[in-house]
Amino acid sequence: MQDSQPGAPELPEGVAAPEGQGAPPTDDAPVDDALGALREDIAVLIEDARTYAEAEVRFQKTRAEIAGKSAGRALVLLVLALVLLHIALIALAVGAVIALAPLVSVWGAIAIVVGVLLAGVAALVLAARRDGALLAALFAGTPRDSA
Repeated sequence: MQDSQPGAPELPEGVAAPEGQGAPPTDDAPVDDALGALREDIAVLIEDARTYAEAEVRFQKTRAEIAGKSAGRALVLLVLALVLLHIALIALAVGAVIALAPLVSVWGAIAIVVGVLLAGVAALVLAARRDGALLAALFAGTPRDSA
């Protein structure tokens, strides 16, 4: 006969007791179940992390692709704007020469327009030089240089 718990019905030989009846439970069973559940949770967590990482990489690639296309388009549009600005400034200079020609002769008009343009260039160069001097002063005394 099998060992049975007090008050439990006796089973014929060869018939196994249902789970939870018969042999007393061991202390290792709840620990094994908890470790198995923990292993499953960790496996699911690892799979979720891998899925998230793959999705993040795909997202960043797509974002970089869109940014590259947008930057390229912006650069082309900026170059076209600068070309049109250049053409407009040439038209302004030619128009100024034509407008001044009856007043001071063609050569006088050309001299006036070129002189004004050169004065503008000189003013821009001086402004750029001041900005360059400011930058040089900002980076002249860095702590790394004095060591």
